[in-house]
Amino acid sequence: MSLIIGMCILLGCQFLGEVISRALSLPVPGPVLGMLILLIGLLIRGSVPTSLRTMGEGLLKYLTLLFVPAGVGLIQHFGLIRQEIGILTATLLVSTSVTILVTSQILQRAAQRGRAAKEREA
Repeated sequence: MSLIIGMCILLGCQFLGEVISRALSLPVPGPVLGMLILLIGLLIRGSVPTSLRTMGEGLLKYLTLLFVPAGVGLIQHFGLIRQEIGILTATLLVSTSVTILVTSQILQRAAQRGRAAKEREA
């Protein structure tokens, strides 16, 4: 029974995300908004319900199966990928570099704010 409740929580959050995304014509996918709704709900609750934890752990066991369609797509379009390998490589390098740079800047600022808050408390 707890698996059903956990799945209902996950699907309910995704459904709400889809409804919000489509109703407001947002450029953000519904599942992403659903994850945000789930996060906010868990933060408000302060803990993860057992049913949701059980469902999440069950899904994680089979997460690798989700990569099978992507792998099939890579093999199916290998010729196209080979033609565009330069652009794909440049895009991956630039996007990875930008991600690392932005993440490091956010982490630095968060650490500085944390230190400043501790100094004010002391």
